[in-house]
Amino acid sequence: MSALSLAARDSSTMLRRNLLHARRYPSLTLNLLLTPVVMLLLFVYVFGDVMSAGMGGADRAAYIAYVVPGILMMTVGGTVVGTAVSVSNDMSEGIIARFRTMAIHRPSILVGHVVGSVLQCLMSVLLVGAVAVAIGFRSTDATALEWLAAFGLTALIALALTWIAVGMGLVSPNAEAASNNALPLVVLPLISSAFVPIDAMPGWFQPIAEYQPFTPAIETLRGLLLGTEIGHNGWLAVAWCAGLTVLGYFWSKATFDRDPS
Repeated sequence: MSALSLAARDSSTMLRRNLLHARRYPSLTLNLLLTPVVMLLLFVYVFGDVMSAGMGGADRAAYIAYVVPGILMMTVGGTVVGTAVSVSNDMSEGIIARFRTMAIHRPSILVGHVVGSVLQCLMSVLLVGAVAVAIGFRSTDATALEWLAAFGLTALIALALTWIAVGMGLVSPNAEAASNNALPLVVLPLISSAFVPIDAMPGWFQPIAEYQPFTPAIETLRGLLLGTEIGHNGWLAVAWCAGLTVLGYFWSKATFDRDPS
């Protein structure tokens, strides 16, 4: 077998391992999935009328259309926290030390985590999206091409954040530290344009919400799902995805290749 075939085989084996872990221990995934669902229901049914009134008198249906793309991005950010915890557990429990002694393609260990996490992110987004549709979200103006682009953007965001989460897991001494280190991936969507437009925020706070990766991704996803203009946000979102993917990949690879102390 060629080196590429061996790498693909080992990566597939590690992917199956991580998916089996997720299936046998679903509590972490379910807990992370519950948060965006609760946030969606909270902002629609508890704060929906107040929030929509502050957006030019829009009704609750219009606010559902506005808030769902942000909740979907929050779902991605929350799901990858589980990846950081899983990687940290592997590093601290000794299985990685065992893998280092075996004749396997070493990067396949990380690839298994990354691909498994991206698949879990997409499944979580689909489940949260189903809840959104059940409570009234509609995307009647989006074309099939825009739906495909929205799916591709979600996958890119999941890939970028997963590599960052893998790096956080590798540098964390235990699962608790990994969860804390990955907390910004959950907090950043809260201070983006997910729940209110940036123009409605205080002037001093607007740069914080605008110049971060989640805001252009949310605005792009919102435009694609609702069939509205995305402006320059599309290019910004792709640029953020590419930059974070490259940063996370080299950070994770350098940390993983470092000889254990």
